[in-house]
Amino acid sequence: MTDADEAVDYTLEHRPLALITGASSGIGEAFARALAERGYDLVIVARRAHRLRILANDVTRDYAVNVEVLPMDLSELGACDRVLAAVAGMGRSVDLLVNNAGYSIPQSFADVPWKDQQDFLMTLIVNACGLAHGVIPGMIARGEGRIIATASLAGFAPGVAGHSLYPGAKSLMMSFTQAIDAEYRDKGLRATAVSPGFVATEFAAANGTDKVMADAPRRLFLTPDRVVRAALKANDRGQVIVVPGWYNALAAGLMRALPQGLVRWALMKGSAKYHLTAD
Repeated sequence: MTDADEAVDYTLEHRPLALITGASSGIGEAFARALAERGYDLVIVARRAHRLRILANDVTRDYAVNVEVLPMDLSELGACDRVLAAVAGMGRSVDLLVNNAGYSIPQSFADVPWKDQQDFLMTLIVNACGLAHGVIPGMIARGEGRIIATASLAGFAPGVAGHSLYPGAKSLMMSFTQAIDAEYRDKGLRATAVSPGFVATEFAAANGTDKVMADAPRRLFLTPDRVVRAALKANDRGQVIVVPGWYNALAAGLMRALPQGLVRWALMKGSAKYHLTAD
C-alpha cells in the first residue's frame, strides 16, 4: 500500500480498479471490503486519512489487493479533477466508480452559512458528477464499466423542514444515474443508484441527530453490508434503481403512488424531530 503520490509498479497486476468516495466508514468502507473480496484493487477517498490507512491495512491483509489511500475533501472546487489526476498518475483506469461521499445538514436552510450549503452541493453533486464525467470515456472506450451511487429513500420524498437540500440532491443522483444508463448502457456501462432508508452508520452522529435517531426501531435499520450487497447484486444484473429492505421499498412505492400533498403532510409530521434549530 502507498499513498497516491508514490510510484507504484502495476506491470504484473491485471486486477480491475474501483474508486470509492466516502470510504473511511459506513457504506463506503463496506463497499471497499466487498469489492476487494471480488478482486478489485482500490483507490479509497475521504477526508480522514488515518481511517483510510487503517482500512487499507485491513483490506490488503485480508484480500491481497492493492489499495491506494487518497485523502481528499470533496467539498472543494476541482476535487474531482485532483482525484482523477491522481489515478492517472498511478497509471490506472477506473473500472468501477462508487460515488458514496455524503452527509446532511439538519438545520433550516438560511440558518446555515451559504459556504456550508455550497460545500454540501460540491460534495454530493458537483464532484460526484465530475468523477462520473471523468471516468465514463475510458469505460466506453474499453466497452465496459460500472458506476454505483449511494442515493437515499429521501430521494423519493418531497422537501420538508430541515435537511433542505438533501432530498433534492439524492433525487438528482437517482435521475442522473438513470440518464447515464440510458445514454451508455449499449456501450457497456452499468449504472445503479442504491436508495436505502435508515442505515447503522456514523451518519446521524455527524449531523447531530443521533440522539433522536436512537429512538427509531432497530428493525428499520439496515447494515452497511446489506446495502452494499443489494447495490452490487443490482448492478450485476443491470438494475438501475434498487431500494434495499422490503419496508423501504414499500415506503418508496407509497411516496410515488400517493398524492404528494398527503405524502408531504405525513413526512412533515414524522420528520419534525430530525429538524434541528440553530443554536
